[in-house]
Amino acid sequence: MSLPFSIKANLIDLENKNIYPAEVFVEEGRIIRINRLQTEQKAYILPGFIDSHVHVESSMLVPSEFARLAVTHGTVATISDPHEIANVLGVPGVDYMIENGKKVPFHFFFGAPSCVPATPFETAGATIDSTGIDRLLGRKEIVYLAEMMNYPGVINADPEVMAKLAAAKKHNKPVDGHAPGLRGQALQKYTAAGISTDHECFKYEEALEKLHLGMKVWIREGSAAKNFEELIELLFEFPDLISFCSDDKHPDSLVEGHINQLVKRAIDKGHELFDVLRASSYNIIKHYNLPVGLLKTGDSADFILVDNPEDFNVLQTYVKGELVAEAGKSFIKRVDVPVINNFNCTPKQITDFSIPAKSSKIRVIEVLDGQLITHKLHLSCKVNEGFADADLSADVLKIAVINRYADAKPAIAFIKNVGLKRGAIASCVAHDCHNIVVTGTNDADMCKAVNLIIEAKGGISLADGSNNLLLPLPVAGIMSTGDAYEVAAAYTQIDAAAKALGSNLKAPFMSLSFMALLVIPQLKLSDKGLFDANIFEFVDVFE
Repeated sequence: MSLPFSIKANLIDLENKNIYPAEVFVEEGRIIRINRLQTEQKAYILPGFIDSHVHVESSMLVPSEFARLAVTHGTVATISDPHEIANVLGVPGVDYMIENGKKVPFHFFFGAPSCVPATPFETAGATIDSTGIDRLLGRKEIVYLAEMMNYPGVINADPEVMAKLAAAKKHNKPVDGHAPGLRGQALQKYTAAGISTDHECFKYEEALEKLHLGMKVWIREGSAAKNFEELIELLFEFPDLISFCSDDKHPDSLVEGHINQLVKRAIDKGHELFDVLRASSYNIIKHYNLPVGLLKTGDSADFILVDNPEDFNVLQTYVKGELVAEAGKSFIKRVDVPVINNFNCTPKQITDFSIPAKSSKIRVIEVLDGQLITHKLHLSCKVNEGFADADLSADVLKIAVINRYADAKPAIAFIKNVGLKRGAIASCVAHDCHNIVVTGTNDADMCKAVNLIIEAKGGISLADGSNNLLLPLPVAGIMSTGDAYEVAAAYTQIDAAAKALGSNLKAPFMSLSFMALLVIPQLKLSDKGLFDANIFEFVDVFE
């Protein structure tokens, strides 16, 4: 524990919406006294930022390494859904995240992942039923029931889904939502079940309807899904019901910034200072009843110093009274990262990626850059010697999902707007079950990219003839054991290589990872086949 100290700065009091010069005294990790001063100070002190919904695993970093980057941007806490590792390893995966997070000075608040597996239409590595959810919610480390993705199960009162919601009510813990595009009577049933937040709104009118029904809207701006511009005007009318989140953040963008970027953007758009800062900490603390400090006597000493309330350059970050970052440098030390995994498939053959043409028309997944939703297209099929093939002139590529947990034939479909002109990219960071997803211009490169991942038991890869790249992810097949900055640099390299192959997506690998996310409309692909999320059924690739 650090020695007692004090800091003089202009204190931004979010509870009383006031700013005044003060000296803050800290001892044994808590604020023991705050004295008002007469003279205005140079810097400003305020509660640290909180990400109201994030999958730490999507950073490809374990929690301890995620924290090392996040604190440099003034983040002191996250509401973390360990849904990704749980779909690979079950409760032991949740335990892994909790234990690793405890090793560093940072507030990780984990939820009980409500959908493991996310749907019965894909192969996952584990199952957590309602009994397991009840046990998790009974633990003090678990503060909420994480995103209820199975909105059809809620609407239709599926007994297992309702038992999970009842467990949250029993333990008096809030329930996060996940219902992109849900409107009308279906939404009313969903909210009536006790689901209190949603971070999946992608249209203003949708978010407005949810707010009027009493839900809180977490405005998301991640590496792939970007909803800030569409939704930020809601902060004017509903300042107490809005917060900021990233949901999924790749390591390169986490090096650049976090919640601090959204604070600055909201201020620049003319939003009131206290509304913006409450959306970045206060509203989250109150909703989840968190033991994170709000700069009051007796609070945990979790705060940041910034240069001024316009530029918001983070000068220092403190967590539990410890200086964890200053001037962009993290002081959190690296810890040992043990490997835990579940990867049981063997290398594939090039012929595994061929698909006989059954008709001249195909259903095609259309990627929308910056969105998790996709469009469903009906296009002509390019046929080569009786097999359906990629059509580079129309920017239509093959996409495949391969079961990582057992040997099985790949599921193959077609995708538009990835933009590759040659080669293939692959990843087993593939929501939600983290099977291997690959897209490419030819079967040989697709096969090579997949086998690079299989041989490493996890990672993201690129294959272009003899040019092959791999970022290994040995922890559950989705996280690295490496240094956060080195992982970010390696990711930057492979991301640039994907764009050099022709992809014009802002985050090709992040976008690819969501093409297997069946709970997001419209058309997606699992290891079991092409899936239409609008009707929650498999459909044939060929029409």
